[in-house]
Amino acid sequence: MSSTPNIIPSINVINTDTPFDQGGYWQPDKNSELRDLDDLPAHLHHLNTPFSLIEDKTGVKIAVDGSIHFAAPANGVGRYQCLAFVPKQTMRALGNKQFCMDHRITYPYMTGSMANGIASTELVAAIANADMLASFGAAGLTLPAVEQAIQRLQASLPDKPYCFNLIYSPSEKGREEAIVDLYLRYGINLVETSAYMKLTLPVVRYRVKGLYRDTQGDIVAPNKIIAKASRVELARQWFSPPPEKLLTALLAQGAISETEAELAQYIPMAQDLTVEADSGGHTDNRPALTLLPTMLALRDQYQMQYNYQSPLRVGAAGGIATPASALGAFAMGAAYIVTGTVNQACKESGSSGIVRAMLADAGPADITMAPAVDMFEMGVKLQVLKRGTMFAMRGNKLYELYKKYASIEAMPDADKINLEKTIFKMTLQDVWQKTLAFFNEHDPAQIEKAHHDPKHKMALIFRWYLGLSSRWANAGVEDRQIDYQIWCGPAMGAFNEWTRNTFLATTEQRDVVTVAMNIMYGAAVLSRVHGILRQGVAVPPPLTRFQPLPLEAIEQYLTE
Repeated sequence: MSSTPNIIPSINVINTDTPFDQGGYWQPDKNSELRDLDDLPAHLHHLNTPFSLIEDKTGVKIAVDGSIHFAAPANGVGRYQCLAFVPKQTMRALGNKQFCMDHRITYPYMTGSMANGIASTELVAAIANADMLASFGAAGLTLPAVEQAIQRLQASLPDKPYCFNLIYSPSEKGREEAIVDLYLRYGINLVETSAYMKLTLPVVRYRVKGLYRDTQGDIVAPNKIIAKASRVELARQWFSPPPEKLLTALLAQGAISETEAELAQYIPMAQDLTVEADSGGHTDNRPALTLLPTMLALRDQYQMQYNYQSPLRVGAAGGIATPASALGAFAMGAAYIVTGTVNQACKESGSSGIVRAMLADAGPADITMAPAVDMFEMGVKLQVLKRGTMFAMRGNKLYELYKKYASIEAMPDADKINLEKTIFKMTLQDVWQKTLAFFNEHDPAQIEKAHHDPKHKMALIFRWYLGLSSRWANAGVEDRQIDYQIWCGPAMGAFNEWTRNTFLATTEQRDVVTVAMNIMYGAAVLSRVHGILRQGVAVPPPLTRFQPLPLEAIEQYLTE
């Protein structure tokens, strides 16, 4: 036989005198069927049905049932060369089955916690009812709003898993403590942490609270964390036990017990760590191809070092919005995948119809970096949509002025007039009055600091624009569209390219479950296609691209 890949459906008739060099011989039995290659797409889509590609004197056929032998049958009966074997492929098996079992979900798929309620209660409920995991976007919301979301989800999803976001909040004193108090009070036992630059007392308290040993002597941690990280130094902290220094401080406060502190040394801060590559929002723009293998190696190192009772796991996020990208993440070893921006474009998101339409027009390059409101003074940036909005340019201008001048008063009059006319659309004094009203209600210490530090006052004024720009987008404020802050990664452009000229091209058809199932089911189908390719058989190019299907069609394939 030739060493070049066989091409379906054009393939030479087998020379039965040639020694077998592909993978075995297929032999029929009483239940066997041979089918034409025209049926190959349907066979690939029926994930629960294994089949073989065999060659007889009339060409390549699909063989169902029968048996495969590594040597030709002695009597020569049923001597069909087996070109490729395609086993069944479950979607759960793409990732880590234990991840699914631990979190009581069917598929290793998670929707991330886009802030300001973009990852809404409606979105969370839809994903949870489809037996996947969703995280509510609590960041940026008031405590009463987060509490209402908890109450709503606990009432509507009494037996379904879901989680809430816990974001690093260095500029909002007391915010983390208050959110953790809320989660502990309501029994929220799974959080997704984001934007952390170091571990804090509140996040350690959440993880450690309630630790105990069961009757078998195993440590039980009621509160679990799925941590997002894009840097090795942060991943090390999440993979390690809680720092002794922070445990000592919590003990001194009476926030945890001696037993909880003692047991904490045997558990990681987070068993599950999501590798955040080039995502929307807070991101370091790291390439997944290099970041994910690095974190997987780190996982193995820390698991070997600490020998945790429950092994560490690594998931992947950032750039995942198609079956091909999902399969790539799973093939590299991701235990689960997390999607973000693509969910903002779905009708259940807490964003506006205007934003969804803008996202539907985005290409892979229509993104840029802009200052983050929660870490403005630190120079931290996040990834946003560039097409159709001037937010990034205006936000970067504000940071440039902040770095250059010591106060609003020190700025040239021309710059102040320009800010009032183009960005704020009101006088700087009016902005300050609105800022005063907000922080007097939510964090009076910020105002006290501003009275003594003119540069901090300038930061608060600039943050007024940065903070409201995302809320204008969510609310669909029409006369502020040019200022919309829309968190967006390159995955959105990839999704739009994949769904072009399909039913998912329109925003009205984009619901989170249909999107999720197409990504996961499509990855499983492509896994079977790539299995054929790895056995040296080339398939027609259209079969290497999964086209979106209505949810009903996917469900039918899964049940047949």
